[in-house]
Amino acid sequence: MKNNRSVPPATVVPVLVYPDVRAAVAFLSAAFGFAERTRIGESHRAQLAVGDDGAVIIADVGGERRPPQPGGVTHVVRVRVPHVYAAFARARDHGAVVLEAPVEREYGERDCDPPLPVSRHAHRSASFGRRTSRI
Repeated sequence: MKNNRSVPPATVVPVLVYPDVRAAVAFLSAAFGFAERTRIGESHRAQLAVGDDGAVIIADVGGERRPPQPGGVTHVVRVRVPHVYAAFARARDHGAVVLEAPVEREYGERDCDPPLPVSRHAHRSASFGRRTSRI
């Protein structure tokens, strides 16, 4: 695939619709460590990077694009991080509502579930070791 500096390098890039693109970018950057990669217009769209190869596009409301409504979850964005507890604390300290504190799963993942603004979730996870189980 040919590189294009105006397009995120990830193979799959979710587009999340927000009523206020700038506020969403500010929150995602502060609470979850996303970095603004490209801004298209002041409030039209922004490309955000996360980690080595993750990306998301934040888009404004318009045409067929509608933001999620409160009271339901319409998207879950899973972001792998090296330290779940630190990522959890950062999100909480920047105003994310805690849905699930970090939990160690039997399949070797430690994860938590702080929501993104407007009925979305940013599921944070990290591998902590291998466990064996009998089936």
